[in-house]
Amino acid sequence: MIKIGIIGGSGLDNPDILKDAKEITMETPYGAPSSELTCGSIQGTEVIIIARHGKDHSIYPSKVNFRANIWALKEQGCTHILAATAVGSLRQEIAPGHLVFPSQFIDHTRKRETTFFNEDVVVHTSMADPFCPNLLNLLAETAGEMGLTYHSDKTVITIEGPRFSTKAESHMFRSWNADIINMSSVPEAPLAREKKIHYAAIAMSTDYDCWHEEEEPVTWEMIKATMSKNSGNVINLFLKVIPKIREYEDICAS
Repeated sequence: MIKIGIIGGSGLDNPDILKDAKEITMETPYGAPSSELTCGSIQGTEVIIIARHGKDHSIYPSKVNFRANIWALKEQGCTHILAATAVGSLRQEIAPGHLVFPSQFIDHTRKRETTFFNEDVVVHTSMADPFCPNLLNLLAETAGEMGLTYHSDKTVITIEGPRFSTKAESHMFRSWNADIINMSSVPEAPLAREKKIHYAAIAMSTDYDCWHEEEEPVTWEMIKATMSKNSGNVINLFLKVIPKIREYEDICAS
């Protein structure tokens, strides 16, 4: 049975999109998830929402309990995860307001628990294609049908945060062929892969980081303003793509 987990970023964890929504509280072997789990359905498909940074956005990036969040969604039967995330653009063509569906990540974090397999047993998980190709195709197809501007086959670099990059770092990341930058895709994506959950990120470009000399350096206020203006596109994409995932059950099955 298909069950979708939504991990909501800033402004993208609204329970109003669910029918018959109810909240449940969970504990996991790794502690409590970032928020209560909001359970309901979208057009007959069961959906669970977690607010990555807490419902009051009080959890800074490196304190997010990624293992508890992924474990809780798996325990509740989630087969797929759609993860919303705000990103800075490292490329001229990825303008603020555009959507990005990354297919690769670069891990530039240092402090986070990145695996479930750090005790008792060692498991080496393949990470050649960390984001589910079938979900990425569905997202691109649906975004195109909706007339949204999007970019596929891009690389996201995840930094520790909560500070933003220096100009030197931003230019370095560009030289590494990273296209967008955020503070959340790692270890979220690899943990989902370890739990055999199909995972894709819906990234919204909010700014040009600080490499773009003709633009103002990124601020939190800038990110919030862009997210507020364009979060409706991401929510509508959720509503359109989730029924399609059920139709692709055989394709997406492990």
